[in-house]
Amino acid sequence: MSLLKELYEPYILPARARLSTDGVIRRLGDATLEPHVLERFFIQYHALGVYMTEPLESWVRREGQRCLMQGLDSLGKGLLAQARQEAQQHVMLTDDLRLLVRRWNLRRSGPLHSERLLAQFPTDAMRDWRLLVEDTLTGEPPGAQIALAYEVGHFIQTVGPVLLAHVARGLGRETIDGLTYLKENSQPATGRAITQARMMEELLRTMPENAQVLAELGTEMINIHLRFLEDCLQSAEAALWSQPPAAPHRPPH
Repeated sequence: MSLLKELYEPYILPARARLSTDGVIRRLGDATLEPHVLERFFIQYHALGVYMTEPLESWVRREGQRCLMQGLDSLGKGLLAQARQEAQQHVMLTDDLRLLVRRWNLRRSGPLHSERLLAQFPTDAMRDWRLLVEDTLTGEPPGAQIALAYEVGHFIQTVGPVLLAHVARGLGRETIDGLTYLKENSQPATGRAITQARMMEELLRTMPENAQVLAELGTEMINIHLRFLEDCLQSAEAALWSQPPAAPHRPPH
């Protein structure tokens, strides 16, 4: 049995259960959710997600350097190598956002602007996420950022396919073709996901006594990211409610 299943999962599984029962997950899967609300949710998810992912490369590099300073050479070198892979996460989200905005502007009233969407003020959940990572990078144990990254990966691998299925249902399968970030990160067999799982195993092998602490960090990550999804849905609905109605069509004289 892997150390993940033996030491870590008994503590994290109750939090993971929320990924199928939480209210925001049920609302996004509700067949009565109007397509334009779902579409606006995905625009918000990608726009606000840039704030959540932009520091990834820096976070992973800093944790790698800290591990090296603590004598955890294998973990440190692995993190420094992984940091380069993280640099493209927010870029993919930005590219996907621009595609979604173009699609919206072709089909919906009330034109959107990618730069304005990217400049939105962060929500409490978004700020809490950055604070959690920063606290992890300066707290104990060293290497704990690996657990956060692993649990984020599991979160997207669990929720991502559900979201993509809702896209196909509500917006058409052709929309999925442009959602690079969700498609790529929803796959458990990608090199990034395999690397995260391997490093988590190594972290548990190095410090098995910290399995519960690492799972508590993972639980906090799940709570914050579910709040983030709720923020995206609420702000999407609010934006649509505040949108002025389209001008009535006047027939030519």
